[in-house]
Amino acid sequence: MGKAIAYLVAMIAGVIVVGWIAVSVLHVLAGALAYLIVGAVVVGGGLYLYGKARRSLAPGTRTQRRIEAATKTYRMRQR
Repeated sequence: MGKAIAYLVAMIAGVIVVGWIAVSVLHVLAGALAYLIVGAVVVGGGLYLYGKARRSLAPGTRTQRRIEAATKTYRMRQR
Protein backbone atom coordinates (compact mmCIF):
# COMPACT_ATOMS: atom_id res chain seq x y z
CA MET A 1 0.00 0.00 0.00
CA GLY A 2 2.86 2.38 0.81
CA LYS A 3 4.56 1.81 -2.53
CA ALA A 4 1.29 2.39 -4.42
CA ILE A 5 0.81 5.76 -2.76
CA ALA A 6 4.45 6.68 -3.46
CA TYR A 7 4.07 5.74 -7.13
CA LEU A 8 0.79 7.67 -7.34
CA VAL A 9 2.38 10.76 -5.79
CA ALA A 10 5.40 10.40 -8.12
CA MET A 11 3.10 10.13 -11.15
CA ILE A 12 1.11 13.19 -10.12
CA ALA A 13 4.32 15.16 -9.51
CA GLY A 14 5.65 14.04 -12.89
CA VAL A 15 2.50 15.17 -14.67
CA ILE A 16 2.67 18.53 -12.91
CA VAL A 17 6.34 19.04 -13.82
CA VAL A 18 5.82 18.03 -17.45
CA GLY A 19 2.76 20.29 -17.68
CA TRP A 20 4.68 23.19 -16.17
CA ILE A 21 7.53 22.71 -18.67
CA ALA A 22 5.06 22.48 -21.56
CA VAL A 23 3.29 25.68 -20.50
CA SER A 24 6.63 27.48 -20.18
CA VAL A 25 7.74 26.37 -23.65
CA LEU A 26 4.41 27.39 -25.17
CA HIS A 27 4.64 30.77 -23.44
CA VAL A 28 8.10 31.38 -24.90
CA LEU A 29 6.98 30.29 -28.38
CA ALA A 30 3.86 32.48 -28.25
CA GLY A 31 5.95 35.46 -27.12
CA ALA A 32 8.44 34.95 -29.92
CA LEU A 33 5.61 34.62 -32.43
CA ALA A 34 4.05 37.85 -31.14
CA TYR A 35 7.37 39.69 -31.59
CA LEU A 36 7.69 38.30 -35.13
CA ILE A 37 4.19 39.44 -36.02
CA VAL A 38 4.76 42.92 -34.61
CA GLY A 39 8.10 43.15 -36.42
CA ALA A 40 6.53 42.08 -39.71
CA VAL A 41 3.78 44.68 -39.32
CA VAL A 42 6.32 47.44 -38.58
CA VAL A 43 8.54 46.48 -41.53
CA GLY A 44 5.55 46.15 -43.85
CA GLY A 45 4.20 49.52 -42.75
CA GLY A 46 7.58 51.13 -43.31
CA LEU A 47 7.82 49.67 -46.81
CA TYR A 48 4.29 50.82 -47.58
CA LEU A 49 5.02 54.39 -46.42
CA TYR A 50 8.33 54.44 -48.31
CA GLY A 51 6.65 53.34 -51.53
CA LYS A 52 3.83 55.83 -51.07
CA ALA A 53 6.28 58.69 -50.48
CA ARG A 54 8.41 57.63 -53.45
CA ARG A 55 5.38 57.49 -55.74
CA SER A 56 4.15 60.89 -54.57
CA LEU A 57 7.50 62.48 -55.47
CA ALA A 58 7.84 60.71 -58.82
CA PRO A 59 8.54 62.85 -61.89
CA GLY A 60 5.40 64.39 -63.34
CA THR A 61 3.33 64.34 -60.16
CA ARG A 62 1.78 67.52 -58.83
CA THR A 63 3.92 67.41 -55.71
CA GLN A 64 7.13 67.06 -57.71
CA ARG A 65 6.16 69.96 -60.00
CA ARG A 66 5.44 72.14 -56.95
CA ILE A 67 8.82 71.28 -55.41
CA GLU A 68 10.59 72.10 -58.69
CA ALA A 69 8.72 75.42 -59.02
CA ALA A 70 9.56 76.38 -55.44
CA THR A 71 13.22 75.48 -56.02
CA LYS A 72 13.30 77.56 -59.21
CA THR A 73 11.70 80.52 -57.43
CA TYR A 74 14.15 80.23 -54.53
CA ARG A 75 17.11 80.19 -56.90
CA MET A 76 15.79 83.21 -58.78
CA ARG A 77 15.49 85.19 -55.52
CA GLN A 78 19.01 84.28 -54.42
CA ARG A 79 20.65 85.94 -57.47
